[in-house]
Amino acid sequence: MHRATRQTERRPGAPRPGGLSPARTALASVAALALTVSGAVLITSGGSANADTINLLQNPGFETGTLGNWSCSANSGTVVTSPVHSGKYALQATPAGSDDAQCSQQVMVQPNSTYSLSGWVQGSYVYLGASGTGATDPSTWSTNSAWNQLSTSFTTGSRTTSVTVYLHGWYGTGAYQADDLLLSGPGVFPTSTVSTTGQPTGSPTGTPTSTPPVTSTPTVSTSPTTTSTPTGPGGGNQHLLTGYWQDFDNGATDQRISDVDPAYDIIAVAFANADPANPGGITFGLDPTLAGKLGGYTDAQFRADIAAEHAAGKKVILSVGGQNGTISVSDSTSAANFANSAYALIQQYGFDGVDIDLENGVTATYMSQALHSLAAKVGSGFVLTMAPQTIDMQSTGTPYFQLALDTKDILTVVNTQYYNSGSMNGCDGNVYSEGTENFLTALACIQLQGGLAPSQVGLGVPASTSAAGSGYLSPATVDNALDCLARGTNCGSFTPPTTWPGIGGAMTWSTNWDASNGNSIATTVGGHLHQMG
Repeated sequence: MHRATRQTERRPGAPRPGGLSPARTALASVAALALTVSGAVLITSGGSANADTINLLQNPGFETGTLGNWSCSANSGTVVTSPVHSGKYALQATPAGSDDAQCSQQVMVQPNSTYSLSGWVQGSYVYLGASGTGATDPSTWSTNSAWNQLSTSFTTGSRTTSVTVYLHGWYGTGAYQADDLLLSGPGVFPTSTVSTTGQPTGSPTGTPTSTPPVTSTPTVSTSPTTTSTPTGPGGGNQHLLTGYWQDFDNGATDQRISDVDPAYDIIAVAFANADPANPGGITFGLDPTLAGKLGGYTDAQFRADIAAEHAAGKKVILSVGGQNGTISVSDSTSAANFANSAYALIQQYGFDGVDIDLENGVTATYMSQALHSLAAKVGSGFVLTMAPQTIDMQSTGTPYFQLALDTKDILTVVNTQYYNSGSMNGCDGNVYSEGTENFLTALACIQLQGGLAPSQVGLGVPASTSAAGSGYLSPATVDNALDCLARGTNCGSFTPPTTWPGIGGAMTWSTNWDASNGNSIATTVGGHLHQMG
């Protein structure tokens, strides 16, 4: 994440979207009656589950008193007798270190079929979703300390025969609980035997692992054509280096805009602030502490430095959000406020556009509305970048990914923050550890296969070990990752299914931390990008 303060702790990213079907509270009803049909369970009661609902999950309420049929990463899960939503038992899992306490179960399904998924959860951050659907993988989340129901649905792809249902928490946010999970839809069962827990016995797909492979990859174009391909700085498929300039003092080298290494093509000024009197609106002003550290840095000098960057062919944009940014654009009024206030700042300071770095969630529909309105006001030369966290770009169903796709006609580049995240899934369904080349290439592959143009995909990396809590890797490794994605050379153990010569470039947090580290990103990564052609 990007930090507007000295803090280095992790924070959860944007919500993972979705919506789940009615949870299986009927199991708690004294009147519940389980009937078997071809090995499936029909749940009939006066509770919230519909009559004749088939639950494809095994041990969905953990009433075996064990984790049977579920697999939890790093031994993070256990079965508890309190708190529970219904029955005697529930799941409790605790994130630790770089592990988000994911518990999963693999389920056989039918192709081209619609399924509903629901569950009761409680905890600081709890995610429920499904992967390997062969289409848009759904997920949803909550932050409620009381029991609450999550629900979503999905339709399987034409060749999908199994999916993975998962739950997980978030790093450093404490334990979460889950109970009464339900996956309903057309089932595929190898036997007609039902266990004493009211679920089909035996595992249709064998013992699941905590990171089961994706059985069907969504069929998408690896090089989609946007309706209006933005040129961005320099135009065409130029590989760009983006750096965040810190409008605050946190121990990194304090800089004027004029001090930023010339290798940076886009300078993102961090950060705009929320306008409390104008919902969705933003404000900006130079930090007085930073100005004092620089011996007096005035608005006039700041504007003159931006104009000088323009003369050198560079772009300077205003970043909105950061770790502590709480700008919310959730309706048409706040969308208009955002566009109008951002345009006023662009006119005042000479910014070329905006960067969206909202780590507390986005509403794709209205933020897209705001950005299109802003782009129309600015006209040609408008620059739009984004810096989502890794979890925000794991699926095309997440709000951030939706926002990127909704704005790809005006989008310059998405520089996902490949750090402060722990291990994540790559486009091949395998899990990769941050701080490695595979992490960059396998996760960038998700966006490259998910609908963004290659020029709109960039690799966000920390400039030094001081710039992020985790995930730092050498500039030479970043260069290798760029070569792997663009040319298929210098790859790690993950080899992309194709190459994307027009890969967008790279980003670093921040130009200040890079200066503190000898400008190694600017020199090594920037130099490499500009030689890639």
